Amino acid sequence: MLVHSIAFDPTNPASALAQIPAQPGVFALFAADEHAEPYLSRTPNLRRRLTRFLDARPSQTKRLRLTEKIARIEYTLTGSDFESALRLYAASMQVFGDATRKRMHLRPPYFLRMTSENAYPRVYVTNKITKSAFDDLFGPFPSRASAEKFSDEMLNLFELRRCHEDLNPDPAFPGCIYSEMKMCLAPCFKGCTDERYAQEAASIHAFLETRGASLIEKISAERDAASSSLEFEKAAYAHAKLQKVQAVVSLMPPAVHQLSKLVALILQPSTEPETVACLLLTHGVILGPVLYSIQGMRLHNEQSGSTSLYLSPTTVEAVPLAAEGASTAVQTVSRNVLEERFQQTLAELISPAAKSKPAAQTISDHLCLFSRWFYRTQAHRVGEAFFAESVDALPHRQILRGISRVYSSKLL
Repeated sequence: MLVHSIAFDPTNPASALAQIPAQPGVFALFAADEHAEPYLSRTPNLRRRLTRFLDARPSQTKRLRLTEKIARIEYTLTGSDFESALRLYAASMQVFGDATRKRMHLRPPYFLRMTSENAYPRVYVTNKITKSAFDDLFGPFPSRASAEKFSDEMLNLFELRRCHEDLNPDPAFPGCIYSEMKMCLAPCFKGCTDERYAQEAASIHAFLETRGASLIEKISAERDAASSSLEFEKAAYAHAKLQKVQAVVSLMPPAVHQLSKLVALILQPSTEPETVACLLLTHGVILGPVLYSIQGMRLHNEQSGSTSLYLSPTTVEAVPLAAEGASTAVQTVSRNVLEERFQQTLAELISPAAKSKPAAQTISDHLCLFSRWFYRTQAHRVGEAFFAESVDALPHRQILRGISRVYSSKLL
């Protein structure tokens, strides 16, 4: 189930514990009874944790005395807490199945959903993920409160309905406070045509899909046109509206995208020397890790501990001189070498995605693990993430600089 397996002799626990590295990882303790469930967990120090469980000493508490019950130890080394969580989830699903979600406290993250299939679409907050709604789900948000706050501020920019009922338009219906305040087109009493309401719904969908860029471009064009026509009051009004829109867009975290177009390249420290672990979030699942070799990559000043980077990391290769016995010269190679290496890494990450058809619950679990890591405070989040609307749109040069930063932070 895990990468390494060690037979455990209860009469001589020291021999097995001596083989366990003092590194982060995921471990499983198996009893002699094949039908007994293994003990699965993760730890920042495998040797220390397993010594507490399996080193039979008189001072050991009864709660930790597992020495006589264990027959085999399995473990996998991990380079980061995020990788440990993924490894633990995969192993737990093999052993415990659906009970894994309760054991790991996995709760679906929150999204905004637009009910495009409804005759009168609306936007609401949900944590229910279905494959049929991939184009209409926007997230993940760090919490329900943040999703609701953004939703309220965004709807203030438009005139979409906020009621939850299925509407049967009736001209005799009195409407609500939002229609009286001119904040809703009031389809409930036919305050607008169906075509006008569909146009407003399409504008909101475009706003969410482009992370606000569609509305910002539209208002910017109106402002510039008014300014060119010397209509300064109109231009000032458009500028004030533009600032309001930008303030709403700033409430949208970087991870919030249309779920069908949510692509993230995640960089994590690796257990292997001179490598960085790359993981890919696409179609709602996390693929990898695949190791990217930084051999030959020129990093920032490691000795000074500076965080400043070269604008474009490059590789260096040793090129022997023509004269026999002459010393070796170092030649700087184009950064295309690094980009080709990165393309190979992406190809390894993408290949499993074409074959896999994950269930909606698996997607929910992976997005929960991703959100749990990404929405930590910067001081407690290890690694970096780069977002794009497709794998082909990933910013390669920025990612290469990110690889340099993640590897260099491991050395500090």
